[in-house]
Amino acid sequence: MNIIRKYFDLDKLGTNIKIEFLAGLTTFVSMSYILFVNPNVLGVSGMDKGAVFTATALASALGCFIMGLASNYPIATAPALGINAFFAYTACLGMHVKWQTALAAVFVASFIFILITMFKLREKIIDAIPVDLKHAISAGIGLFIAFLGLANAGLVEASKSTFVTVGSLKNPTVWIAIFGLLVTIVLMIMNVPGAIFIGMVLAAIFGIVTGQIKLPTAVVSSAPSIAPTFGQAFKHIGDINTMQMWVIVLTFLLVTFFDTTGTLIGLASQAGLMKDNKMPRVGRALAADSGAMMAGSILGTSPVGAYVESSAGIAVGGKSGLTAVFVGIFFLISMIFSPLLSVITTQVTAPALIIVGVLMAQNLAKVDWTKLEIAVPAFLIVIGMPLTYSISDGLSWGMITYPITMIAAKRGKEISPMMWVLFFIFIIFMWVLNA
Repeated sequence: MNIIRKYFDLDKLGTNIKIEFLAGLTTFVSMSYILFVNPNVLGVSGMDKGAVFTATALASALGCFIMGLASNYPIATAPALGINAFFAYTACLGMHVKWQTALAAVFVASFIFILITMFKLREKIIDAIPVDLKHAISAGIGLFIAFLGLANAGLVEASKSTFVTVGSLKNPTVWIAIFGLLVTIVLMIMNVPGAIFIGMVLAAIFGIVTGQIKLPTAVVSSAPSIAPTFGQAFKHIGDINTMQMWVIVLTFLLVTFFDTTGTLIGLASQAGLMKDNKMPRVGRALAADSGAMMAGSILGTSPVGAYVESSAGIAVGGKSGLTAVFVGIFFLISMIFSPLLSVITTQVTAPALIIVGVLMAQNLAKVDWTKLEIAVPAFLIVIGMPLTYSISDGLSWGMITYPITMIAAKRGKEISPMMWVLFFIFIIFMWVLNA
C-alpha cells in the first residue's frame, strides 16, 4: 500500500486509496454506457457488435492504464461519442467507405497524432491558451455535460418549434433521474462523502423497485471474440489513397485533437492540477490518449480520447492516476460482468452529469468579464460547446474570435504566435468539417 501511495503521490495530493477507488468507480459508472452505445453506433457500418464491445473495453482500459501510470491524472479514456457517429454514418454509410478502411483511417490519424505529441506541439498549444479562456473551456465543458445529463434524463428534448423543450413527466423513466438528482443534491449539500456515487446507486435501486429497470438475466458472461475486427486497420492501410480518404483522416485527427485537448484542460482545471497556467506532465497525458487511439484502431473501434465523465470521479475526490487505473480495471472486469451493466441506464448516470456541470460552472467566476475582448471569446466557448453539442466546435468559436477582439482592443501585441497559429488552424478545421 505504501508503494501505491508513494507512486501516485496520494499524501501530497491529499487523497487516499479509498477515495481514489470510489472516484474510479464513479467515473466508470458514469461512462459505462459507452460499452453499449459504441457497438450500436459502429454496428450500422457492418461491424460485429460483439467484437466492438470487447474492443471498446480493451481500448478504454489500455488508455486509462497509460493515463494513470504515466501521467498520474484522474482522467479516463474511451471511444469518443460524436466521432464514432462520423465513422459510421458519414464515412461508412454516407461516403460508402468500408469499415475496415475507416479503421485504417483512424490508425493513420493516430500515427500523425503521436508524431504531433512527440514534437510537443499539443503541449505548446495548451500552454499558449490564455488563463481566462482555460477557465471558459472548463465551464463550457460543464454546461455541455450538464446538457448531456438533462437530455439523457429526458428532462429536455428536441422540439421543431423551439429547438429544445422540457421533457414529458409522463415518461416514467424521467422520474428515475429526478429522484437521483434530488437525492444527490441533498447528499452533496449535507457534505456526505461519495454523494454522487450514492445518488447513482439509489437511482438504480429506485428504477428496479418501480419496474422501470429490469434485473439482469445473468451475472457473468464470456467476453465476445475480437477476431472479426482485430488487425483490420493494418490490412487496409493501402486503401488510404484518395483525397476523400485523406479528408476522413484529417477529420478524425482534428476532431479528436481539439476534443481531447479541450477536455484535458477542463478536467485538469477542475481537479486543481494546473500550475501557473500550465498543465504538469501534459506530454504524458497526451501520449496516453494518442496511444489509446492507435491501439483502439488495431483492436477495432473508433478514435479514443479523454472523457468528460471523468469529472464525476474528480468531483468525488479523485486527484491522482490511481483513479484512472481503477477505471481501467473496471473496464476489464466489465467484459465478463456485462449483464450487470444493463442496470446502469442513462437516467441513472444523468444526475451525476448535471451535478458535475454545476461544479465546473464555478469557473465562470474566474473569467474577467469586465474586458469585452476577453468576455466575448470566453462566452462563445462557454455557450458554443452545449449549443453545438461539440467541445471542439465551441473551442473553435472562441479561438477564432480571440485575436480579432484583442486587435480591436489594441492589445494585438499580447497575442502569442501560437494563438495566431490556432486562429488559422481553427478556420481550416471549420472549413474541413463543413466541406
